[in-house]
Amino acid sequence: MNRFAMSLAALLLVPTFANQVNAAPSTRYDATTQTCRVLNDGPLEWESRPWGEGGKIFKSACKSCHSRNNDKGASFLWVESKNSAGWNRIFETRSPICAKNGSWDSITLEQQLKLNDYLYRWAANSQDRNDSC
Repeated sequence: MNRFAMSLAALLLVPTFANQVNAAPSTRYDATTQTCRVLNDGPLEWESRPWGEGGKIFKSACKSCHSRNNDKGASFLWVESKNSAGWNRIFETRSPICAKNGSWDSITLEQQLKLNDYLYRWAANSQDRNDSC
């Protein structure tokens, strides 16, 4: 009877894990360019991952200031600091001090889009189905 219960539990958990794999957002609406960016297929599927350009830009450009115990006074950030809509809002409004003081000017618009794709895709609620277009 114990084996039967274990087998039944395993069978019930498989769909749950399968749904988590598919739960990451597949699209992101970008208000600045008014385009729908497809994150689960084509070049952006790779670029919006931690090893793609979006993840690399976050590590090199953002984390250079937004690291723990930094000497620049920048708040510590990690990908899960905001939810997907929050990251979109940051890039749309350009509200952070670093955007206003020109720090973002060294990052091209295409790089900013890929950075936003990465942050949107891996945000705090990225396991939810949060496609925006």
